[in-house]
Amino acid sequence: MPVYHIEPNPNPKPNPQTTNKKNKNPVLFRLKQGVTPAQLANWTKISQAMVGQIPGLRSLKTNPPLPISVPRAKGFDMGLVAVLDKKEDVAVYATHPAHLEVHKLREELCEDTLAYDLEFEE
Repeated sequence: MPVYHIEPNPNPKPNPQTTNKKNKNPVLFRLKQGVTPAQLANWTKISQAMVGQIPGLRSLKTNPPLPISVPRAKGFDMGLVAVLDKKEDVAVYATHPAHLEVHKLREELCEDTLAYDLEFEE
């Protein structure tokens, strides 16, 4: 299983002819007490099904934090990383009916959420 860890770009002056920017949308979730593994599995399945439905959404992965990160996670016990093709796709993603369905389920399962959109050169 891959581990997502963001490091500084080792090449601070990328070639503009080969640069490909991707937008990453990490989201942290603080689950409500009593959320079951079955509920999380269903939410994950529905979330990952958005790939292919929402234009520009390239991938989406969910998982709890690694044990080493739990003390620093401030109670956030689930995370998601969505990769979008371009920054304009963030608005498409946020307002798409498939995402709004996942958002509705998120409100049932989570007491708090922290989202942060980033753009990276790949």
